[in-house]
Amino acid sequence: MKDLAEIARCLQEAGKVIICGHVMPDGDCLGSAAALGLALEKLGKDVTLASPDPLPEVYHFLPGADRFLTGEQALGGEYDLLVAVDLSNPERLGPLKELLARVPLVCAIDHHKGNNSFGHYSYIDPAAAATGEIIQDLLEHLHVSPAGDIGVCLYTAIATDTGSFRYQNTTPGTHRRVARLMEEGLDAAKVNALLFEQKSLLHLRVLQAALQTLDLTPCGRVAWMSVSRETLDSLGAQDEHTDGLIEYVRSLRGVEVAMLFREISPGRWKVGFRSRGGVDVQRIASLFNGGGHMRAAGAVLDGSAGEVMKKVLAAVLQELASREPGAP
Repeated sequence: MKDLAEIARCLQEAGKVIICGHVMPDGDCLGSAAALGLALEKLGKDVTLASPDPLPEVYHFLPGADRFLTGEQALGGEYDLLVAVDLSNPERLGPLKELLARVPLVCAIDHHKGNNSFGHYSYIDPAAAATGEIIQDLLEHLHVSPAGDIGVCLYTAIATDTGSFRYQNTTPGTHRRVARLMEEGLDAAKVNALLFEQKSLLHLRVLQAALQTLDLTPCGRVAWMSVSRETLDSLGAQDEHTDGLIEYVRSLRGVEVAMLFREISPGRWKVGFRSRGGVDVQRIASLFNGGGHMRAAGAVLDGSAGEVMKKVLAAVLQELASREPGAP
């Protein structure tokens, strides 16, 4: 469905609403959920914010962050409407997927290419730089101003999913939406400082360890780093301390595809992909049942570090070869 007015109508008619994001939540997921929740409360709705996993520390400043129920905490409530934000398929709800069978009405709002549309109503716009852009447009239909705390949440969603407006998904519309937030009083510099300029010592320790694993293909077009579970455990680090590491790989001159291999549990690896140029990493990730966007995607694979890296690297090199002049 491509009608935000219809989504707005569902929200206006609901009484008790639960808003859920995806496992391993990021800034777009949390900012979008919190912004929509705060807006619905202005309309008198009973709102519950939920996340399958705990919120990373970097997002604790978000207005409403302390209200998120995590994991199974949200399963005990009764709701009229469930709104799933920023997730491409119901599996990414983790333990909250159980709510899909219990809540009478489900709306899904997302911007991921290849979204497996689910729920009674869905609005999917792959052209949006972030789900936060869609939420901001939705607020227009709800006649709620994106000012104050709502603006902080929306800016967080948009700034994080555009790499602080450096990624190619940033459009003129992205800047117009942010300009509107600033016209409503948003202190963008303050939020930027909270998001991008305050790293913990532990984060830098993880970066130090990851840089020791940095490697490139002989052609210099593909580069990657890895972080094992053993490394994280030895440092006392959490998964959130790997956020942003892939950008160091992506920043290497000449690299077209950057990857970060992160062991999320023994023998299970989350692979993050970033690209520059015309390489569609979403297509590569889809080979491993992953997804995302043309320039940023991810997938989860099982196996040893060597097995996973060999398999993924072969797929990346094949994709690069297919782009060469004269390739079939």
